[in-house]
Amino acid sequence: MDPHALLDCFDAAADAHRQALAGIGEAARRDRTDRPGQYALDLVVDEAVCRVLHAAPVTVVSEESGRTGRADAAITVVVDPVDGSTNCARGIPYWGISLCALDADGPLCSLVTNTPVGERITAVRGEGARRDGDVIRPSSATRVEDAVVAISGMPERVLAWKQFRAMGSAALSLCDVASGRIDAMIDALPDRHGPWDYLGGWLICTEAGAAVRDVHHRELATSEWEARRQLLAGATPELVEALVAAVTPPDGGAA
Repeated sequence: MDPHALLDCFDAAADAHRQALAGIGEAARRDRTDRPGQYALDLVVDEAVCRVLHAAPVTVVSEESGRTGRADAAITVVVDPVDGSTNCARGIPYWGISLCALDADGPLCSLVTNTPVGERITAVRGEGARRDGDVIRPSSATRVEDAVVAISGMPERVLAWKQFRAMGSAALSLCDVASGRIDAMIDALPDRHGPWDYLGGWLICTEAGAAVRDVHHRELATSEWEARRQLLAGATPELVEALVAAVTPPDGGAA
């Protein structure tokens, strides 16, 4: 499929995501399932989103329902139906859907939304990244001391960053690095995030010109449901490397 046709499909999936959530009352959004970390709303939205994606000639890998769709497809779509589920459940306006298509060469196109505020962030390989149609670029920060840093979990070490934020959505934090709203993101907890959490934001970062890597230099372009990674993202490669100390154990273990 053409990446722009895929983005049209992603927009339809994002519409299904919004409509499914609109039918869930404020109190019901806090309902949990028996699976640790999963909300009932995740399953409702997953069903609606996958119904749209299954109409396309793709394999689907979802955080909630695993690998479905066409097993022999040339394109795999990795989706988090609600990235930032706890924010969504508690009425904190920082959550959305994250979708990324991968082909034999890696990430092809992606869509991440901040649903409560109506933002749409996209990237197509080789064509840059955009928020609501406008080209985005990261900041020029190279030093920790000049950086506003989003954290996920508590870092091993607190560095002398300018300020920090705990945002609650890895996908959106990556998009905010890509656009310069924040300068960097640290995934402080080892192997917490699956590919649905970061693939969409990773492509948006790289197309915008930001730097992203796994703490342990593992490949990020994977659709394996069991895969977990620990990310560092920053406006510049220099800033990413300067932040390694924040996730290095105090005993000096290598990162």
